[in-house]
Amino acid sequence: MLYIRNFEQNDFDSVKDIYQQGIDAGNATFQTQAKEWDEWNNSMLQVCRLVAVENDRVVGWAALSPVSSRCVYAGVAEVSVYVASEARGKGIAQALLSKLVEESEKEGFWMLQAGIFPENKSSIALHKKNGFRILGLREKLGKMGEKWRDVVLLERRSKVVGV
Repeated sequence: MLYIRNFEQNDFDSVKDIYQQGIDAGNATFQTQAKEWDEWNNSMLQVCRLVAVENDRVVGWAALSPVSSRCVYAGVAEVSVYVASEARGKGIAQALLSKLVEESEKEGFWMLQAGIFPENKSSIALHKKNGFRILGLREKLGKMGEKWRDVVLLERRSKVVGV
């Protein structure tokens, strides 16, 4: 049985492994190595950290990171959603992202954004299903090795916060 709960620090080893699987797949992030605890913890907001648990095992995670330290952007955050490779295709990302949206609104976030490689069509579809819209394509935003990568920029405006 799958359930979503708040992240606890002792989940981090599983979160890190799942993060590395996403990195290794090549279409999740510009990161080349999963962050260690201090870096991950400091890069993510303290609220809206979730894990998906199936059969007592963490199989996915979602969290928010700030887009700016300026107070005017306090209600805007960037979304991260990762699912273990062996657990993909089972609706876990959908469960995580929909819960993350719900929790973000409880915490007062009015805008969520995501940057996704265009090759990651399933992630783009997931975000669109959860109310995100495509703003545009940031061409050659960064390099992975010798290859320039584009990033699709998406956002979701809350219908209940900041209206």
